[in-house]
Amino acid sequence: MPVPGPKREARPKNGARRAVVVRGAEALDARLPLAETARAVVRKVFPDHWSFLLGELALYSFVVLLLTGVYLALFFDPSMQETAYQGSYAPLRGVLMSQAYRSTLEISFDVRGGLLIRQIHHWAALLFLAAIGAHLLRVFLTGAFRRPREVNWLVGVTLFLLSLLEGFAGYSLPDDLLSGTGLRIAQGIMLSVPVVGTYLSFFAFGGQYPGDDIVSRLYPVHILLVPGLLLGLITVHILLVFALKHTQWPGPGRSGRNVVGLPFFPQYVAKSAGLFFTLFGLLAALGAVAQINPIWNYGPYRADVVSTGAQPDWYIGFLEGALRLMPGVETRLWGHTIMWNPLVTAVLLPGVLFTALYAYPFFERWITGAPGERHLCDRPRDRPVRTALGTAALSCYAVLLLAGAQDILAFAFDLSQQALTWTLRIGFLVVPAAVFWLTRRLCLALQSGELRLLTEGEATGLVRQDADGGFRPEHRALVPGERYAVLARERPRPLTPTDGVDGADGADGVGGTWRGRLRALVARTRWALSGWYYGDRMPYPATAEQRRKIAETTAGPDGKRPPEDG
Repeated sequence: MPVPGPKREARPKNGARRAVVVRGAEALDARLPLAETARAVVRKVFPDHWSFLLGELALYSFVVLLLTGVYLALFFDPSMQETAYQGSYAPLRGVLMSQAYRSTLEISFDVRGGLLIRQIHHWAALLFLAAIGAHLLRVFLTGAFRRPREVNWLVGVTLFLLSLLEGFAGYSLPDDLLSGTGLRIAQGIMLSVPVVGTYLSFFAFGGQYPGDDIVSRLYPVHILLVPGLLLGLITVHILLVFALKHTQWPGPGRSGRNVVGLPFFPQYVAKSAGLFFTLFGLLAALGAVAQINPIWNYGPYRADVVSTGAQPDWYIGFLEGALRLMPGVETRLWGHTIMWNPLVTAVLLPGVLFTALYAYPFFERWITGAPGERHLCDRPRDRPVRTALGTAALSCYAVLLLAGAQDILAFAFDLSQQALTWTLRIGFLVVPAAVFWLTRRLCLALQSGELRLLTEGEATGLVRQDADGGFRPEHRALVPGERYAVLARERPRPLTPTDGVDGADGADGVGGTWRGRLRALVARTRWALSGWYYGDRMPYPATAEQRRKIAETTAGPDGKRPPEDG
């Protein structure tokens, strides 16, 4: 008996359903241009280089923080009400402690998987800040903050600042002896602010230190306010990355008018998803085998006790070091006492640091005279002063981080703590200057070596003997790709009065008004800074035709370029 075939009515029904779906999608797209937006996102090209993944490490660390933070929030009690502990950890049974500390102990010892999630959360927080710092450093050293990405640079610096606040708030929530010592230092910093310091302290702590409200006030800041701001700024940052053309390293086929790399879907999505799962697995492994922040060893916080060898997380360590290096100096004026130690080191120093970070893109643009867009990354060696400034700042941070552990270093290596303090004080002043000079000279030496490669070629390791018996090494010319990577770069020269910058008309300041003299002073300052920044340059071994092609390659879509050597 033959097997009956499919009913013929099924095809029209399926066709009708498809038609309904198509009409519905067209109607939705007419009101919301989803298809056009999705098409643009799918076709977005991302450069295929490891240095561009640092931002994704920060993004995926933030995702892990959100997931683990939600789990921990289900069991944490942000209360400073005192209670006696009767939980699983025997050494602390019967000890009076806050509800915040007791609930953190319960998460660690009584909640299934609680300690693992806690430690993953802490490791993810450290990686989040480290990835943001590394990403900012990459953007700084390669000049990826230049027009049209100044706003994205400001967003990134704000993300880093908010992340520091978020890390400190989360670090302080358990109300253990270590975090309580950090809060005591924070209260001293608040009190150092002239005139309003006392009011700031009373507002934060709800009265006399330590008060009963600091943990309950830090809790919404840590789980709602700052995460919401971070999520909003990360969204803005990603939207700007998609809206603006991505930066890329110079190379064959790459210019300021195109992007060479992988399409967003499916290649880049697959690569990025692999990075996320790898990151999550590594954080889970760290949370399982690497103990971090064992609060049960510190005990609950008491205002009359200080934790021995208290060390904050690395991202706050530079503030701790600055506090330890600054001498205890105070001034009394009009009935007010100014404590210079916490004021200078913990208020003015971070203020100057972040003000410089916010202003730097506009400062470099001002002394460069570059009005156009820049889409090719600079090699750090091609910007000696910028690179030297970055390494000098890192060396300063390293000295302060060591100073934050001076007591432990003195104990571990049997050193005089006073001698170590004075050594670090001198190092704080000398090391950044020495690193700046050394990095600048190293960048110029690398440029000089590349100039020799361009003119003489690369040594092959072979030696030829001349007819007269002499010996000379054999060289080969660089391959086109290597030569292109060296030549395809901007070489701005210092600004001069002939460049037509603001203030050039009245630069002498003679016989002018005070406004003219002020403009002349600003113009001379601009020329001096530009000369300091771009004064050291290696000769450029390229013909006029090669220079023209390089200018076309490195210029952005608008074709504008800074003044360069002819």
